[in-house]
Amino acid sequence: MLENIKSPEDIKKLSYKELDVLAAEIRDVIVNTVKENGGHLASNLGIVEATIALHRVFSCPDDKIIFDVSHQSYPHKLLTGRYDRFDSLRRYGGISGFTDRNESPYDTVTAGHSGSSVSVALGIAEANRINGSDSFAVAVVGDGSFTNGMIYEAINNCTDCRDKNLLIVLNDNEMSISKNVGGLARYLSKVRTSKKYISFKHRFDNHLSSIPLVGAPTAKFLKWIKDSVKGAIIGETLFENLGIPYIGMVDGNDVKRLEEAFGEAKRYKGVSIVHIVTKKGLGLKAAEEHPENYHSVSPVICSGAPKRTFTSEFGGYMVSAAAENDKIFAITGAMTEGVGLSEYAKRFPDRFSDVGIAEEHAVAYAAGLALSGYNPVCAIYSTFAQRSFDQVFHDAALQGAHVTLALDHCGIVSGDGYTHQGVYDVSLFSSIPNTTIYSPETFEEERISLMRALDGEGAVIVRYPKGGEQSYDRSGYIDCGDFTYKMPGGKPDAVIFTYGIIASEADAACRLLSNEYKIGVVKLVKIFPLDIDRIVSLIGGAPLLIMLEEVMRTGGIGEKLAAALSERGENTRVVTMAIDGEFIPHGDRASLLARFGLDAESVAQKTKALLQKSRQKIKM
Repeated sequence: MLENIKSPEDIKKLSYKELDVLAAEIRDVIVNTVKENGGHLASNLGIVEATIALHRVFSCPDDKIIFDVSHQSYPHKLLTGRYDRFDSLRRYGGISGFTDRNESPYDTVTAGHSGSSVSVALGIAEANRINGSDSFAVAVVGDGSFTNGMIYEAINNCTDCRDKNLLIVLNDNEMSISKNVGGLARYLSKVRTSKKYISFKHRFDNHLSSIPLVGAPTAKFLKWIKDSVKGAIIGETLFENLGIPYIGMVDGNDVKRLEEAFGEAKRYKGVSIVHIVTKKGLGLKAAEEHPENYHSVSPVICSGAPKRTFTSEFGGYMVSAAAENDKIFAITGAMTEGVGLSEYAKRFPDRFSDVGIAEEHAVAYAAGLALSGYNPVCAIYSTFAQRSFDQVFHDAALQGAHVTLALDHCGIVSGDGYTHQGVYDVSLFSSIPNTTIYSPETFEEERISLMRALDGEGAVIVRYPKGGEQSYDRSGYIDCGDFTYKMPGGKPDAVIFTYGIIASEADAACRLLSNEYKIGVVKLVKIFPLDIDRIVSLIGGAPLLIMLEEVMRTGGIGEKLAAALSERGENTRVVTMAIDGEFIPHGDRASLLARFGLDAESVAQKTKALLQKSRQKIKM
């Protein structure tokens, strides 16, 4: 059946029995594809029926659906003409694991971060109002995203907006990435578990719908009774207190009930909220029982094969460090499992806090702990840490507060695409005074960097990649603490500077060039601030310095190194090979490195061309 769905219009013709079959097919396709390609699983399995209902009630792309984060958009992609390409999910040149404006007119935004959907949807609804359009904007928001402050800024702007057609779908599955935490989670749990009211509401709705030709005054009176009972049992909801009409809770895996609720919101017009309750991981028993393990999975995880990673090593080190130092305090933002802190949270619950999806708060909270004598560590993915720039500047570095940021998923992140690449943190945070940055290449360097970070001052960042070490022969490298290096005999023709796991490409490029040229390699561990005196003594007068870095060129370490050497009057040319002026799509690591000229062969070819050109100038 799914192979015949070319657009959302096709599902509007189906019976509810046929929709049940379609939902099962969608789940099968998602599970089988994620097993092969990796991706977000549990959230997509839970939202199948809600996506079907939205596309049956609304008319996309005239009506706009904005998925908050958008990692739960797989059913949406399958219903909007992308079934034939779905096996290319997350692969280089294939379809994205998130909504992508360049991929389909049904994808309203290219999204990947939490909390922005309501703001964007409200802007679209405002534009529709100005243009005289009756079209709707629909923001689909998980309950985990409701811990993000931006949501409340947007909702505050939504009150008394009867002239803007905006529907907010609160997808309540009791999870964000880790188990939901905090006051809002407890509030939604209270509403969700008010079974007496829900049971009454469903019986009342069924009874009301069975009465033929009910007069308007009677219907209004009956609705008043229903609302009164609701108020007596659970009181006004948060949203109703803010002046936003609320419909809920609705079984989020029942297409018929969902259609009724969405239809009621559409007829009402204006801004409203429909609160749906879904089962994360529905249709796959393991994902239903342990949705936190099936949020974002890889083929390796699906097959059950264990893997040693920088993330797991970080978690193990944190447990060891906290056992020896009772001032260490770990903080994460709805990512306990994702950043490797599950065991830490069990062992040291009094010195651990999952603050929900609230990275800005996490860093300022850490600063408060630091100013009170604690040694806080904020573990955040690099892409999400971008949101905390102001807090690192204002609340940590400016105050002299000793806060450690453990930035996971740094560098090129295969699979997740534009919004999840960890290539901006170096440019951002190296612009802040009183900040130190480490970028280890090996597990041992990660351990030492974390130890030095905990013993450091001011804001200290330890950035490391998704996955594990790169495998190559590291013999011949000399360890000097802040960097390791190997140099050829005599004056080198060129020296390649690098850091992080792209060092394997630098080493391979050096080997490719070794028959013709004398090439040195320096692998920085402490990348900011730079020790220029040691660097000058190390390069030994080499005429060419290649800076290979897996970040943005602008504001990167290459630019800083070139400026510092120029100011000293050093006669060394610095050429930076980095990412320049382009967002990074999804795909496998090897393909992405080659695309940006950061693989060993590309580095070797460009270095050779530079050296040949230099020799020609000397001869002339």
